[in-house]
Amino acid sequence: AGGQLGSELVNILQDDTLIPLTHMDIEMTDEQQVNSILSSNMPDIVINTAAYHRVDDCEDNVELSFAVNSYAVRTIARICNDLGITFVHFSTDYVFGGEKKTPYVEDDCPNPHSVYAVSKLAGELFVRNICSRYYLIRTCGLYGAKGVSGKGGNFIETMIRLANGKKPLNVVSDQIVTPTYARELAAKVSQLIRTEEYGFYHITNNGGCSWYEFARTIFELTGIDADISPISSSEFGAKARRPAYSVLENRNLKLLGLDDMQLWQEALKAYLEEKGHLRGNSFKQ
Repeated sequence: AGGQLGSELVNILQDDTLIPLTHMDIEMTDEQQVNSILSSNMPDIVINTAAYHRVDDCEDNVELSFAVNSYAVRTIARICNDLGITFVHFSTDYVFGGEKKTPYVEDDCPNPHSVYAVSKLAGELFVRNICSRYYLIRTCGLYGAKGVSGKGGNFIETMIRLANGKKPLNVVSDQIVTPTYARELAAKVSQLIRTEEYGFYHITNNGGCSWYEFARTIFELTGIDADISPISSSEFGAKARRPAYSVLENRNLKLLGLDDMQLWQEALKAYLEEKGHLRGNSFKQ
């Protein structure tokens, strides 16, 4: 509940009866503890925002990756199904291989390239094959006010900090994604879970860009004079392979008439305004 998405959900769902659990309150790999907490509280819905998402570290920590992203998800799915609880779980654009050049829809065939992506796909499959009532949500390029523990905040804050430190920046230009604002995702999740339209959803902001283009737009909107250069994924040299293209289409949301997610540029402006970073404290057209 204290993470980047969890904290936004706690805020959005504040008018509901919540039991916000942090990692200090629950160890999701402990089946007995999870069963005890869910059985004693009997919630209508369980929302799991926990994941082991240090993508490069997952390559060296395979057992931990699957313990958190796969087996613990299976445990929660089983308990929820047995108790008649609706399960909400989040997955990632990284389950795709990036071979397409048009946005991926929910029933496109996954082709994961990293330990992280494989472990998240396994978690998806457990949810879909165990639960009778679930919302399985893939998202992409998530950023929020809380930031990510263990990652030094989020991409936006990292770019701003490094640029203000007058450090030259090399940003990957051959990975196309959709940066997604956690506050907007949380609001859409709140709306979706009240529909009882269970199933599989892509939920991101709309449009797509490279990480380099995203960084350039951050600096344009904040007025920061940054020394930034594009580099390739191979030049960057990350341990885990990322998809070259992983833009998601919110197709199933569209079918429900619920895809009013902003373009990524407008969502970025909203975030920068929230954080007080926007140049002139007004939207730049």
